[in-house]
Amino acid sequence: MLPANILAIIDMQEPLTLAELAGTDVLLSEDERLIQDTVRRFVREKYLPRAAEFFEKETFPLDLASGLAELGLFGGFLHGYGCAGMNTVSYGLALEELEYGDSALRSFVSVQSSLAMNAIHRYGTDEQKTTLLPQMHDGDVIGCFGLTEPDSGSDPGSMKTRAKKDGASYVLNGSKTWITNAPIAALAIVWAKLDDGTGELGPETIRGFIVERGRPGFETPTIHGKMSLRASPTGEIVLSDCRIPEHNVLPGAKGMLGPLGCLNHARLGIAFGALGAARACYESAVGYARTRIQFGVPIAKKQLVQEKLVRIASSIVQGKLMAIHFARLKDQDRLLPQHPSLAKKVNAAAALEAARTARSILGANGILLAYPAIRHMLNLESVSTYEGTDDVHTLILGRALTGLDAF
Repeated sequence: MLPANILAIIDMQEPLTLAELAGTDVLLSEDERLIQDTVRRFVREKYLPRAAEFFEKETFPLDLASGLAELGLFGGFLHGYGCAGMNTVSYGLALEELEYGDSALRSFVSVQSSLAMNAIHRYGTDEQKTTLLPQMHDGDVIGCFGLTEPDSGSDPGSMKTRAKKDGASYVLNGSKTWITNAPIAALAIVWAKLDDGTGELGPETIRGFIVERGRPGFETPTIHGKMSLRASPTGEIVLSDCRIPEHNVLPGAKGMLGPLGCLNHARLGIAFGALGAARACYESAVGYARTRIQFGVPIAKKQLVQEKLVRIASSIVQGKLMAIHFARLKDQDRLLPQHPSLAKKVNAAAALEAARTARSILGANGILLAYPAIRHMLNLESVSTYEGTDDVHTLILGRALTGLDAF
């Protein structure tokens, strides 16, 4: 007779997948499913075997940039200039698969696409677009987005970085921090207040500037010692009398609506991406719970463990349906500015809770990098914070629902 622990495992049924539980396949086109499956295969073959090593050693696999470019992911949602022109659902599904690997991988693509390339595409001149976007799409030029400052996080309008006109040039002074891709970027989209000498430097004076690496007075020191997003190349941008030509200004961006327009697109991408991290944690927890024998049975047979798994699965399904719905609205030009705030707030929080819960199911093993839960849990602490903290998105939604500004 087989041992009880073996019998307990044999007696199990095949578990329902999250896609089956959500029924999302019927919501996706053949092209959308193909993009999802292609990126999923890339992540599992090229990134996941080394994911723990990247996190532990604080290194980013820049060698994967060419593969990501071949998949059309850089500027994947943009049209023209060699970009793939994906719809928002396809691009969101791709980001979800990237973050299944690691938030650092999704952030690398998201910053390149939704922030740096998107800023040039939306606000740049024809010359800037035709020169830079094809190179960025091919992964030959990596960009970053310099908005956050040491004293200006949730209140970017209070930024201290200045740009002063000097003949046919602008001279930039100031610093940015927590800038993804900064240490490896060939160019930065830097947001600064235009100092015209009047002393009136309100948010409406904010302009966007393209600053290429190699210009005197432009430095990007790396931020070390992070316990979150360790695989992400994160740094500062330090501008010391950095002179750039007048034609490096993004003429279509004036005031805070410039950077916020890019951030709103990125936030919807985060709403998809966070679900990938949550799904990785969930699948790991289910697999572990089905094979971890305690008291003679798999712990997956215990009610408390099942309650935790159901809670994680429910939040992922709800978040996925919301993300797809809002992505469809975006492609129909019916997306409200508050929709990305809602999706980012809810899904980032749900993913963080999913990672923490999965870690508890894994027990002591949950703190090992051999399992994805602790890595995603630490990463999601940053995801919950950047591109609008949970509190900021709560206030955005509160203002919309009450008509009263609590900022």
